[in-house]
Amino acid sequence: MKQVVQNYKSGELALLDVPVPGCKPGGVLVRSAYSLISTGTELMKVSEAGMSMVGKARSRPDQVAKVMQSVATNGVPATYRKVMGKLDSYTPLGYSLCGVVEQVGTGIDDVKAGDLVACAGNEHALHAELNWVPRNLYTPVPDGLAPRHAAFGTVGSIAMQGVRQGEPQLGEVALVVGLGLIGQLVVQLLAASGVRVVGADPDPARCELAARLGATACGDPASAAVESAVAELTGGHGVDQVYLAAGGGSNQPVELAAHLSRDRGRVVDIGKCRLDLPWNAYYEKELDVRFSRSYGPGRYDPEYELEGRDYPIGYVRWTERRNLACFLDLTARGRVDVEPLISHMADFDDAVETYQRLKDGDLKAVAVLFRYPEQAGVTGEAEAAPVIAVPAVPAVDVRRSPARAARGPVRLAFVGAGNYATSMLLPHLAQRDGVELSTVVTTTALSAANAKRKFGFAEATTDLDAVLGDEAVDAVFVVTRHSSHAELTRRALLAGKAVFVEKPLALTEDELAGVLAAVEESGNDRLQVGFNRRFSPLLQEARKRFGARTGPASLRYLVNAGRLQHGSWYLQQGSEGSRFAGEGGHFIDTASWLLGADPVSVYATAAPGNEDLQVVLRYPDGSTATISYVTTGPAGLPKETLDLIADGRALRLDDFVRASVYGRKRWVSSRLPKARDKGQNAELAAFVKAVRTGGPMPVPLESLVATTAATLAVRAALAGGAPVTLASPR
Repeated sequence: MKQVVQNYKSGELALLDVPVPGCKPGGVLVRSAYSLISTGTELMKVSEAGMSMVGKARSRPDQVAKVMQSVATNGVPATYRKVMGKLDSYTPLGYSLCGVVEQVGTGIDDVKAGDLVACAGNEHALHAELNWVPRNLYTPVPDGLAPRHAAFGTVGSIAMQGVRQGEPQLGEVALVVGLGLIGQLVVQLLAASGVRVVGADPDPARCELAARLGATACGDPASAAVESAVAELTGGHGVDQVYLAAGGGSNQPVELAAHLSRDRGRVVDIGKCRLDLPWNAYYEKELDVRFSRSYGPGRYDPEYELEGRDYPIGYVRWTERRNLACFLDLTARGRVDVEPLISHMADFDDAVETYQRLKDGDLKAVAVLFRYPEQAGVTGEAEAAPVIAVPAVPAVDVRRSPARAARGPVRLAFVGAGNYATSMLLPHLAQRDGVELSTVVTTTALSAANAKRKFGFAEATTDLDAVLGDEAVDAVFVVTRHSSHAELTRRALLAGKAVFVEKPLALTEDELAGVLAAVEESGNDRLQVGFNRRFSPLLQEARKRFGARTGPASLRYLVNAGRLQHGSWYLQQGSEGSRFAGEGGHFIDTASWLLGADPVSVYATAAPGNEDLQVVLRYPDGSTATISYVTTGPAGLPKETLDLIADGRALRLDDFVRASVYGRKRWVSSRLPKARDKGQNAELAAFVKAVRTGGPMPVPLESLVATTAATLAVRAALAGGAPVTLASPR
């Protein structure tokens, strides 16, 4: 079998072939499905291994003390041989996983072969295909909990033990310093306990994530934001508890804890940070400093961990194993959400490369999972992570017909002439050289006549079939009610026309499948959906100024959609779909264009009683986009604001009126445009050019389908209460 190992002397990481462990009495042999990289503890160990011998000594003064004692006892030569022998050996990595019981040892009667279990221990839950795990370091996974979520059990237990040490009570206020993996879990556990949480971390993306997962306020500990939030929430008294979940050599966390704690507050150390306690500050407030020992009672006790001797529940309520089971239960019941913490998932065969990317900073992550080959058949994974039944773009099966250039002016037909068509599209096209407005098709004669008179169409009709059969028409615009978009698009594609369909492309998976079937049948993929924001000149310039990025990004998009007037057909959800289904593609497409990729999963939650939504998109490189779609905001609030943060730079868009880029140099758009240009004119120009020249469509079909699939997945995520993984193209 394969196992991840490291040579502490040279720093070498390897995926080594090692013998399968035996199934000893008192434990089980577990085949791994997912194992979790601790981006704190494990990366610290990996980084230390790459140091010089002097650097290793400085980082581990406790081990240096042991060496000096050995020198005094055994002499220098013997100690040297002992130390070098230990350093120049492969050591394991990993301590948190989920897998399937493959074999049961003597004395085990609570699980059987085939059961799904979560496992703990830096000697037993290793990054390896198979592990032997003793009784008190595994627990069965609750029904319905995804194996990849159960792999968080050990780090969840560490966070839970820290919270137990703080003894939180309903209504208290806590400060969590360090919003890495453990800190994010501490935030959720405290929020689930009825505690208001303030988070502190210099990384704005982690602050945003913590706020999304339950923190009342978050900010950089070096700024005034954290202190202001604590003062407001506590009336100036200070927080009841501080949880130190940070690492590194700075003494700032313990100093911040003293400054923001109330009199006789509790300070709990969970992470491994510098602890030079400022005596006066801690003495004057009589602060209670507590340490949290890993997963809980039983840790480092060989009789408990190796021999399976449990502590009586009447004396020790929460042990390692009980903490592990409790965390899995909370996660299964939705009180803790670990899915947003998954920044990256790598195949186990790519383990060494993944560690190297983390060490070098190429991969910035909160949590990283290794996925083992056998996980595909693990019970419960499909139920916990539903895959939306959306067909992918038929890249191989489509025999594309050669795109022909337009003969003379580009002749356009419009199907529908409502408010959007007559205010946002036709005014641009009516003035464009090389365009001929051929025919307008509506269901009522008067609206067609009005459009013909106002914009100069050559003909007005209610006969769609005649327009689709007219070989002189080069392209058809579908600008009707949402429920008809997919069918009209399908018919126009089969008729060989280039199609511009206003969003959405489809309201259901079946409708999208029908459009793609028409593409495959006809070989005609000349399709554009009206996702115009990526064409906005202001946003184009801001993206250019921001430049290319190397690390994952965090994007936040606030849409103040506002309330609809009574009687609006947008409210006819039974036939026209939800508001987000109708226009959410705009915002998903903009986010995907800025991030340069299509989303791989979608999570959504809704505010009760209205259509306010929070949509979280995950991308292949670990980037995330959060779309806050609100209908209850005030009329004076800008409709759309966007922030993109990556690589120490930020892009800000203020309602398509002003844009800014922050980095080594700051750029601000030079002047306010007379009107908000959301890109319709540039989008139409690009479409007309593609039709005229026979060149590619402005947006690849694959991207249009991916955006539509992600928009549809919001409904599935709301219904299932779980993230939806999008199907890959076939």
